[in-house]
Amino acid sequence: MRNVTLGSTGIMVKQNAFGALPIQRLSTGDAVAILRRAYDGGMRYFDTARAYSDSEEKMGIAFDGMREKIFIATKTMARTPEDFWKDLEKSLELLKTDYIDVYQFHCVEQCYRPGDGTGMYECMLEAKEQGKIRHIGVTAHKIKVAFELVESGLYETMQFPFSYLSGDQEVALVKSCAEHNVGFVCMKGLAGGLITNSRAAMAFLSQYENALPIWGIQKETELDEWLSYMDETPAYTDEISAFVEEERRNLAGNFCRGCGYCEPCPAGITIHQCARMSLMLRRAPSAAWLNDYWQKEMAKIEGCLHCNKCMSHCPYELNTPKLLEDNLEDYRKVLRGEVSVN
Repeated sequence: MRNVTLGSTGIMVKQNAFGALPIQRLSTGDAVAILRRAYDGGMRYFDTARAYSDSEEKMGIAFDGMREKIFIATKTMARTPEDFWKDLEKSLELLKTDYIDVYQFHCVEQCYRPGDGTGMYECMLEAKEQGKIRHIGVTAHKIKVAFELVESGLYETMQFPFSYLSGDQEVALVKSCAEHNVGFVCMKGLAGGLITNSRAAMAFLSQYENALPIWGIQKETELDEWLSYMDETPAYTDEISAFVEEERRNLAGNFCRGCGYCEPCPAGITIHQCARMSLMLRRAPSAAWLNDYWQKEMAKIEGCLHCNKCMSHCPYELNTPKLLEDNLEDYRKVLRGEVSVN
């Protein structure tokens, strides 16, 4: 597996990194074990966030006493300087470190700049001057905002969703990062669980020499797959290319990525799952989605208030209420046996 250098940061790691959002669902013991196994297998870049409940705490326990051996990236959802400093100090405390390698503004709606009146970018500069962070990064979900951030010359890394279901704009963003010497960190390389072929996902991303994918990992079996590619990275063969094209025909378009930024829903709808139920029925064993629990969850769609809060928060600007209605209609056809799935 090739090494990737994250733009101007100089951080160089294997093109295979750990996304620590899912470990918040594990016990501390299991989380620590899987993090250490990832390190033993060659992973060196670990990405978490203040918003991921106890993910930072678990990472701090896992890597206590071996700080210089890894690179830690975390994020703040703060939108005021006061909250910025609160988040940073808490992250340092939980991660058991006195510095963070890459500190990122999390899911921003704008490009923070010096002198813009928010004081946010000035916080990053001050934190860097104090030695509490080493590199300034950012994550985004809206493509226009992402391009502005990359082209601003203010950020050393950009984290953005990128997979073989991505379109031409996303490919252009990866190339723009290379042109501006901005490290590109790829999140959602499995499109929020819609992509189930890890080999094809890895082969696709390995075409982009400047892309560092962070895989969301919570099971030993998942980790085993990614670590197996350390020694033998899948090539983007004609066979895999044909498979990817078929996947794009079936999946690409206005589908819910499952990011969850639309929630909480005032009507109690689990939007990030219900709005893509049709796809999940066809991507995973359907019995898991047709039980009593999910039938009740899907029925909540009937109580949609049409307040459109979900639409206003969707980083992909989807018509979420319409997606929910369409998915409910398809779901009920499957229940009635009018449509067959796996």
